[in-house]
Amino acid sequence: MPIPFLSLLLFPFFLSLSSAEISSLVGINYGQLGNNLPSPSHSVNLIKSLNAQIVKIYDANPQILNALKNTDLRVSVMVPNELIINISSNQNLADQWVRTNILPFYPQIKIRYLLVGNEIISSTANQTWFSLVPAMRRIKHSLKTYGIHKVKVGTSSAMDVLQSSFPPSNGTFREDIADRVMRPMLQFLNRTKSFYFLDVYPYFPWSSDSVNIKLDYALFESKNITYSDPVSGLVYTNLFDQMVDSVIFAMKRLGFPDIRVFIAETGWPNGGDYDQIGANIHNAAVYNRNIVKRMTSKPPVGTPARPGRVLPTIIFSLYNENEKGGSGTERHFGLLYPSGKAVYEMDLSGSTAETKFKPLPEAETNEPYKGRIWCVVGKGVNMSEVVGALSYACSQGNKTCEPIRKGGPCYEPDSLKTHASFAFSSYWAQFRKIGGTCYFNGLATQTIKDPSYGKCKFPSVTLQG
Repeated sequence: MPIPFLSLLLFPFFLSLSSAEISSLVGINYGQLGNNLPSPSHSVNLIKSLNAQIVKIYDANPQILNALKNTDLRVSVMVPNELIINISSNQNLADQWVRTNILPFYPQIKIRYLLVGNEIISSTANQTWFSLVPAMRRIKHSLKTYGIHKVKVGTSSAMDVLQSSFPPSNGTFREDIADRVMRPMLQFLNRTKSFYFLDVYPYFPWSSDSVNIKLDYALFESKNITYSDPVSGLVYTNLFDQMVDSVIFAMKRLGFPDIRVFIAETGWPNGGDYDQIGANIHNAAVYNRNIVKRMTSKPPVGTPARPGRVLPTIIFSLYNENEKGGSGTERHFGLLYPSGKAVYEMDLSGSTAETKFKPLPEAETNEPYKGRIWCVVGKGVNMSEVVGALSYACSQGNKTCEPIRKGGPCYEPDSLKTHASFAFSSYWAQFRKIGGTCYFNGLATQTIKDPSYGKCKFPSVTLQG
């Protein structure tokens, strides 16, 4: 999943591979956080129509794996985050997981990568962090026990594992994980000849500092924008390379200069909320087409720190997923709508010339929205679920819901939808600056139409642009 690169705002291979199997490969992340997604069999056909060569799933869903039989797709499966602690201390449990989730499908399916958890450092309590590498070792041992040798074991990391990323040559892992998590993990990856699986989203640092980081630099479109690292002397022409190289330098700093990098997730949102700049179909298509073109180019381009090296890459994601939490961009990374229709044309093989694609819509959100935004109950939502969300919003903050109490200026009309809309707006206005979102488990939506009436004035978020 996409993780904002907020702690690294100032901007910011890979050894030659004898195995042709992973050279110049581009794949797709197949997330399942939607209540309106096509069946696994139909989804696999759509994946093939995109000319993907890898598919990564976030579990070991047997319906999806069965649908992948008799295809040539390389497959990445995942041990769920919540099993890591138990597996780390129990070899029998690791054996059971592999026996249940891998053996029925291997080698008929080209399972080539097994990730132990997803962005563990970003998304779990730190007690799980220290179980990560022991769990990876046990899973690797289980694979060997069952005679499975072609599957690389790793875990995906977001950019927030870094304490410093700018300049790239100063890439450094966070002090709280460098010695206890990252060093043993790198030792494991080095010993097993696996990959450092990295999630890289230039959208987030750009959108957080769009004044200083130029959009073209984030989209691989810059013709004359470069950054020279004052220490390494390396010259950068795009933000993606800076981000990847900062991790490469961080690994080198811990004594592991040669571990191969695999881009487990990258992409650009095709839509978002009013307060999210640059999330549109035009930019998403430009970014993803450019990254595919770059990763499939022959000879390989690599990055400034590792020129000419292959960098396998998996685009996020197959679908817009309507059950993902957080801000609007989280639900708008798909190459396809849930109907299966393309959000924009893509060829993950990189063989379709840009001129063959239909013209893209104009990018209408590249400048920050200026004005007021409210947060209200969304259309067609389950109103019985709104009751709990209203209660939650009113239990937070300082007199969040005072005006909708009996006798208050917003009590009438005594309507659940009106009261909840006021509560959502009031909550969001108070807590947006510290991470509060207008989402409420999919029950809320942003609007630029003032829902205030009479003496009832709804709180709003005001953006200055």
